[in-house]
Amino acid sequence: MLKKSFKFLGWTLFGIFAFLALYISSVFLISKITVNSDIAQEEEQNAVPIYILSNGVHTDIVVPVKNEIKDWRNEIRFSQTQSKDSLMNYIAFGWGDKGFYLDTPEWSDLKASTALKAAFGVSSSAMHTTFFKQLKEGDDCKRILISKENYQNLVTYISDSFSDPVHPQWIEGHSYGKKDAFYEAKGSYSLFYTCNTWANNALKAANQKASLWTVYDKGIFCHYK
Repeated sequence: MLKKSFKFLGWTLFGIFAFLALYISSVFLISKITVNSDIAQEEEQNAVPIYILSNGVHTDIVVPVKNEIKDWRNEIRFSQTQSKDSLMNYIAFGWGDKGFYLDTPEWSDLKASTALKAAFGVSSSAMHTTFFKQLKEGDDCKRILISKENYQNLVTYISDSFSDPVHPQWIEGHSYGKKDAFYEAKGSYSLFYTCNTWANNALKAANQKASLWTVYDKGIFCHYK
């Protein structure tokens, strides 16, 4: 009986390590495959500037607060931030696991239950929005010029990610700073669909260079060196 138990444990551990090895290698290899590699940036005068912004782990899609295509102030209100500062030019959108966003301000706050729910896609999601006056380009912030048609596609993708695309539901009382807010979102985070997968798919929706599939930020930024 004991021998069978050890054999079962051995096969279980082997299965876990085999899965992790396959997962990690797939993440690394597939993220290097570029889609829309032949897309050229639009000329400045005919383009909408957007940004991809990383904090080292998570990627945000940053767009103008308003232009002739979309005025985000109708849904994402300055008054829903602590500062209520209306002199902002850009707004960042980052989709993610609601438990991570709201209950884990620091890695030290991470609970096993939150991590397991997120990993296996059994929790709800949220959209994190942050206003910026300006952004500085660098390794973690890339500016992309896209056509107005593609920007409309991006707007539709972002809006459809909220639980209510027309009237986003503000999650009151939660923020990381003075210029951000959280809203209810659609979908579930998992090992195969992360915050970076969402951002990568946003670039695909806008017909921009992106990874075939990725779960980490470098899988996006490696296509914008």
